[in-house]
Amino acid sequence: MNLYAKLLQRAEAGNPVRVGLIGAGKFGSMFLAQARCTAGLHVLGIADLSVDRAKAALTATGWDTDAAVAGSFDEAYRSGRTMLTENAEDLTRADGLEVLIDATGSPAAGIRHALLAARHGRHLVMVNVEADVLAGPYLAAEFRKAGLVYGMAYGDQPALVCEMVDWAKACGFRVVAAGKGTKYLPHYTRSTPDTVWDHYGLTPEQAAAGGMNPQMFNSFLDGTKSAIEMTAISNATGLVAPRDGLAFPPCGVHDLADILKPRAHGGVLEQAGMVEVVSSEERDGRHVFGDLRWGVYVTFEAADEGPKGDYARRCFQEYKVSTDRSGRYAALWRPSHLIGLELGVSVAAAALRGEATGSTLAFNADVVAVAKRPLKAPEMLDGEGGYTVWGRIMRAADSLAMGALPIGLAHRVKLKRDVAEGAVVRWDDVAIEDSEAVRVRHAMEAEARATPRAAQ
Repeated sequence: MNLYAKLLQRAEAGNPVRVGLIGAGKFGSMFLAQARCTAGLHVLGIADLSVDRAKAALTATGWDTDAAVAGSFDEAYRSGRTMLTENAEDLTRADGLEVLIDATGSPAAGIRHALLAARHGRHLVMVNVEADVLAGPYLAAEFRKAGLVYGMAYGDQPALVCEMVDWAKACGFRVVAAGKGTKYLPHYTRSTPDTVWDHYGLTPEQAAAGGMNPQMFNSFLDGTKSAIEMTAISNATGLVAPRDGLAFPPCGVHDLADILKPRAHGGVLEQAGMVEVVSSEERDGRHVFGDLRWGVYVTFEAADEGPKGDYARRCFQEYKVSTDRSGRYAALWRPSHLIGLELGVSVAAAALRGEATGSTLAFNADVVAVAKRPLKAPEMLDGEGGYTVWGRIMRAADSLAMGALPIGLAHRVKLKRDVAEGAVVRWDDVAIEDSEAVRVRHAMEAEARATPRAAQ
């Protein structure tokens, strides 16, 4: 609360929050659409591999592009205009920059940009959840040491779920489950960029006309993106990952409290305090009534067991909270999320409060690469949403114990040995070149092995 009042104060003082955006794709463009309308925010610069794409993003989101673009960062700072560059490091070093947004989607790029931001004293909003699940615990620790904010992107589902978990705990409730909804059926794990549009009811031509990337959309469909987002939530909240991977139970909003509770009480969870994703499709392909495909949820219960919790449970009933049949478990949900249109909340929270809208705290969960089909050495893995592997959530301790290869490093990597369909790809199965991302990940794994606190 009061973020807008604080932004107004900065605007009135002639000292807006100066923010830099790396990546002028869909998420970045959605942010630009609202930043133009938000008092107290100044987009100091945009870094993209194509300056023309950055200009197109400004034009598409309502900016007077010719008037808005500055010739240098100094001019941008003085005039309130926006500098465009292909060099993310130049943007990160620009005088006056307070908050940097990484919206690239590349794990390696996200890690590089985060380390640059920490080195130059900039708060970071990590839209790039792929980078966060690959190395978030390491990166967050670097920002804490520097006295800076490393935060999730408000408007994206992980940050919104973290907010709901925080709400429940701040109210004194016990969180039972939290997550999101999506379109999912078990056979989607075998989907490839060649088959993805069939599941969305589109032709390849229609998808191409809409500028849709088949590999990205396939990541949403085959369960990889859901695993990535639930891992980010687990690492930020302490909620644990299912040992057998996400179950994707079909569930509408009014059944959340009945389904997302422990098996011992008639639900699907192996225990309380977990992340899980609900499907908008019944297993026979029928659509779920009251689905949560675009939204997020939390299920919770009174912290007190037995008679001591009766008063809270009676209040659930009196105030028409959605509960399971017993009245013990309750649910709250948000039916939609606005992605980059809400991102300004993260920027303002970091600059004006020194707070993150969700942030990685520990290495609790991981996303590992699983073979979509029999893979033969020396075949090349093609990463998230591709033809060779999909991403499965796993508890971090289990991932470390088996030497599993994280999905974020399973791109353009050659196999040294065959991997059976459905098997987890391991570090020892691949020939992987040295890189900053590989070194950071190895350092994070080494620290986790040395720390008994790594996920249960």
